[in-house]
Amino acid sequence: MKTIALAILMAATMRATTGAAEAGPELVQMPNAGSPFVTFRIWIKAGSASDPAGKEGLAYLTAGLIGEGSTRANAYEMILKKMFPMAASYSVQVDREMTVLRGTVHKDHLQGYYTLLKEALLAPAFQEDDFTRLKTDQANFLATTLRYSSDEELGKALLHSVAFAGTSYAHPQQGLVHSVKTLTLDDVRAFYAKHYTRSNIVIGIAGGFGENLVTQIRKDMEALPAGSPVAATLPPAMPAKKGLHVYIVEKETRSTAISFGHPIGLTRANDDFYPMMIANSWLGEHRNSSAHLYQVMREARGLNYGDYSYIEWFPMGGRYSFPPPNAARHRQMFEVWIRPVVNDNRHFALRQASREISLLVQNGMTKDAFELSRDFVPNYSLNYAPTESYRLGLKLDDLFYGLPQSHLDRIRERVKNATLEQVNAAIRKYIDPANLDIVIITQESAPLKKALLENASSPIKYDSPTPQAILDEDKIIQDFKLPIPAENVEIIPVEKVFE
Repeated sequence: MKTIALAILMAATMRATTGAAEAGPELVQMPNAGSPFVTFRIWIKAGSASDPAGKEGLAYLTAGLIGEGSTRANAYEMILKKMFPMAASYSVQVDREMTVLRGTVHKDHLQGYYTLLKEALLAPAFQEDDFTRLKTDQANFLATTLRYSSDEELGKALLHSVAFAGTSYAHPQQGLVHSVKTLTLDDVRAFYAKHYTRSNIVIGIAGGFGENLVTQIRKDMEALPAGSPVAATLPPAMPAKKGLHVYIVEKETRSTAISFGHPIGLTRANDDFYPMMIANSWLGEHRNSSAHLYQVMREARGLNYGDYSYIEWFPMGGRYSFPPPNAARHRQMFEVWIRPVVNDNRHFALRQASREISLLVQNGMTKDAFELSRDFVPNYSLNYAPTESYRLGLKLDDLFYGLPQSHLDRIRERVKNATLEQVNAAIRKYIDPANLDIVIITQESAPLKKALLENASSPIKYDSPTPQAILDEDKIIQDFKLPIPAENVEIIPVEKVFE
């Protein structure tokens, strides 16, 4: 009897904290009575990995029509007009497995704002003019913006495409140029009907809201169809490719952007993730000048603006200093981002970064480096949740990964208790410098391909006096061998990328 009573109590508690599954979507609450704002993050458990074959970009376009389209109650221009005096807005972000409708409003305007947000989710109009506008913008982004506005973003997007080739992760969230052109309003309506259901949505709210809002949300969300969870088809956890594969994008450019890496069977749900955080932070913490790659490539040699490494997807790295929430994925990559170098030093930069990775795997971290990074990471992670919106987003990510304890708490606990042996074992397990996809955005591709295949010496060129110790190491780097078979090098005209 005690067991039955306990089960009933647990079920009642779960309904009180998240909302009963029969009544509506799961509800995640982070109340803060002292906050003058209310933040929403509505997670739809679908993203670009849910796009049907041949309809790549459909999840993105559907979300766009919710975040930037009319509702049955208001034209989009009227929605913007109504939100302007509230000093508020809402927007959508789409990743491989997550779509998030998000926004923040002062609680004085909560009721009016919530009505507009609710209508966007529950009653999108899917009007032809909105559809045409957003579809055109999406195709233009792929054909023009992604190809020509930032070599770094192009390189990172293409790296993920080739690393996950042939899988649901291969295309950008925006799709492919030819597939976007085929999308129809009927496709959008079908995707919405399949994925925007009670069982496939989590409502997150944070800040100065009351129980009346919770009650209203639960009642309103009953309008969604019940549906059933629709899991995306995931790529294999580890890559099947062997060897070094090079993709050179031919483009008129005065500098060369390089990204390389490979998929890893590692997420925040794995015990090895936190030892790997220590190693990655030491190697190439994003935008951190004390990290090793930054020190040996930018500071010691002036090669570029910065060099970083990652063990999970970091979107829009040129914009953010810390990892934004709600880009959670069940398949991740180890990735190195070499910011643009002058064309004459491109071969040297690739060699140096590759050699540093090889040395890390071969030698592991030193005791001093390990202790410094182990102490740094928990304190640095305090920057990951600067706002209620970020904290709410991280809570949804915890739910995505099935974490019994928050990611930030796990960082402080597990990083603190990690050992050097665990870190070096994780490095050897998850970083494989012999099997990499390498994407290079540059001009004059043919000479670079020839130099790569011949392992031609690639001395660096300096404009100022350089310490002898650096010059001595440069002689080793410039002839560091990268065994690349001719069949593993592909030159791609920029106008063909993501076509």
